[in-house]
Amino acid sequence: MTAVFSHGRLRLYLLKLLDDGPRHGYELIRLLEQRFLGLYAPSAGTIYPRLQRLEVEGLVTHTAAGGRKVYEITDAGRAELTQRSGEVADLESDIRASVEDLASLAGEIPTEVRGSVRDLKRELRAAARQTRFSGWANPGGAPRKPPPPGVDLGAEFDRRLTDFTAEVRALVHGRQLTDGQMRTLLRTLDGALDGLRRLLR
Repeated sequence: MTAVFSHGRLRLYLLKLLDDGPRHGYELIRLLEQRFLGLYAPSAGTIYPRLQRLEVEGLVTHTAAGGRKVYEITDAGRAELTQRSGEVADLESDIRASVEDLASLAGEIPTEVRGSVRDLKRELRAAARQTRFSGWANPGGAPRKPPPPGVDLGAEFDRRLTDFTAEVRALVHGRQLTDGQMRTLLRTLDGALDGLRRLLR
């Protein structure tokens, strides 16, 4: 996914998505996630700085609606899209090829393994959300109360990370997976870690 959006191409694709209509950042993230079959979703730390840069360049503008910024392409943004229409077409072609590769890979994975990969992705996303939004959830998914004042939050984070790692390890080692399936799990793990790195920069 990184190769598809290298060299400023994500910025260009955001313009293309906004050309279809005004959107807030979360909608853009979800649109990209859907485009990549749920196997890639850029972090807020990836999307919002690019939107701000596009706004500084006069290519998009925003209005506040319901406490969220809604971004809209400007005439200058549309002019850039027109000027770079060949690059946009190449980008669409590369995205299509990448999605086909992902679909092909997903088709090779047995249904029960796809389910376990989905479960693992869900767990990884939940961990990323906890880190980002300071959400506190019990292993069963029920919301936890924030720790009381005076609790060592660093130690609490370490404990929860250890619990999370143990649960993921149990999910994976409880099944007999092929090398290909393990590679898929490793890519999922690497993607989640990359998202956390970008978030915490």
